[in-house]
Amino acid sequence: MKNVVKKIVVFSMVGMMQIGFGASVIEASSLHNNGPQRIAQLDNRDRHNNDKQRDNDRQRDNDRQRDHDRREREENERHEKEMRRRDHENDRDWNDRKERENQRHENTRNEIAAGLIGILIGTQIK
Repeated sequence: MKNVVKKIVVFSMVGMMQIGFGASVIEASSLHNNGPQRIAQLDNRDRHNNDKQRDNDRQRDNDRQRDHDRREREENERHEKEMRRRDHENDRDWNDRKERENQRHENTRNEIAAGLIGILIGTQIK
């Protein structure tokens, strides 16, 4: 007798859940919904503002690229000047200075490249 009662309770709960799901599907269906609907309408000003924003973004990216190129060029000129051997230097001093300068140059170039990568990532996030 207990098994029969348990089965009746379980099956009635399953049936009630199905009715609940069915009611929510019917409410959400477009056939049942005859009320007013909101329609989003875009005007031309939004497009004009988007074009302006895109132009501003391009200009800012171009400025950043020019700044990056300028910094890289200045660093290369400075490095080239530092790598020249000086008249009063012996071989050991020159090699020590050259190693330090190469390390400094590599670090500076990495910083400049990281800045450019940051700019690229920043423009892709929008």
